[in-house]
Amino acid sequence: MPLEPFKTSSALSMGVELELQLVSLSDLDLTAASPDLLELLQHSPFPGNVTPEITQSMIEISTGIHFRHDTLLDELGRQRDTLVRAGERLNVGICGGGTHPFQFWSERKIFAKPRFEEVSALYGYLAKQFTVFGQHVHIGCTSGDDALYLLHALNRYVPHFIALSASSPYMQGRDTLFHSARLNSVSAFPLSGRAPFLLDWGAFEHDYFAKMERTGVVSSMKDFYWDIRPKPEFGTLELRVCDTPLSIETAAALACYLQALCGSLLRRREAPPAEDDYLVYNYNRFQACRFGLDGEIVHPATYASLSLRDDILDTIHRLAETADELGGTRALDLLVHRVHSGNDAVFLRTEFEARGGMEGVVDAALERFRGSGAV
Repeated sequence: MPLEPFKTSSALSMGVELELQLVSLSDLDLTAASPDLLELLQHSPFPGNVTPEITQSMIEISTGIHFRHDTLLDELGRQRDTLVRAGERLNVGICGGGTHPFQFWSERKIFAKPRFEEVSALYGYLAKQFTVFGQHVHIGCTSGDDALYLLHALNRYVPHFIALSASSPYMQGRDTLFHSARLNSVSAFPLSGRAPFLLDWGAFEHDYFAKMERTGVVSSMKDFYWDIRPKPEFGTLELRVCDTPLSIETAAALACYLQALCGSLLRRREAPPAEDDYLVYNYNRFQACRFGLDGEIVHPATYASLSLRDDILDTIHRLAETADELGGTRALDLLVHRVHSGNDAVFLRTEFEARGGMEGVVDAALERFRGSGAV
């Protein structure tokens, strides 16, 4: 079907989606609990939206539309508390983290929903291997042209979000040596990576999407697993590179960082995005996935080598006024603390050493999601 017209949204409105792990409190492995949990949640009001994900060991929660950090964090807190209470009735723990440290994908069950079954039939084992957990952030745009402008202007900042959110150092019972191993699973899909370089919505709709649809490869924007993609039915731009953080505080802070960046970029005081910006895109993305905040990236315009940690701090400093106008100062302060103290991948590795194994890593993730300890 033709691409939906781009719905006009309030500029810089924001919403968050979090894919969450369902963990057996008996053995701390993933458990196929989403059908039971979703059934239980139908009998009590849920603050926001909760839906199944591709395997039964996952759920996704999504917030309403927000403009400020405090209201976003409040809704995420109510969602978390509702989930934790429901999970306790089923002996199920709920947590963030981009991957479960020792689950085996072959043991997962596809959720009985037509789209998930179609994806499983098309992609084979990749569908079960897609039991990884990400945060998606939506930013409202007044036009499709603005959405595409932001999509490409944000390309140089994608490593910031990967490094700040990284929470997937372990897979299949092994240390991957990556801070975000999750994105390697996403990259296995053929329509992942970066979007084509188009800045005009009409050209995107008629010259790109219409042709892709005629090939039979795609039928909607859901078929693209790009790092950033437009969502015309919502009137938003969707950032998809973040691992699900261990705490809702970090999740809210990342959304506000994106909001402030978009607010600054829309003033168009920086050089407009160019196709050549993507020459270093995959390298910079790899650096953030592999080394987290210790990564070294290349500036796409000057080709200067930059410390990722320093680049994030410089950017946050530059965004201070915009963040204050949007009510996001507290959120950016939390990210500054995160830059200095380390991301969730660092925390999980520390907990592995302190607690003596992978089960301790899961315990630490469960505690942090419930709100215990630092964020």
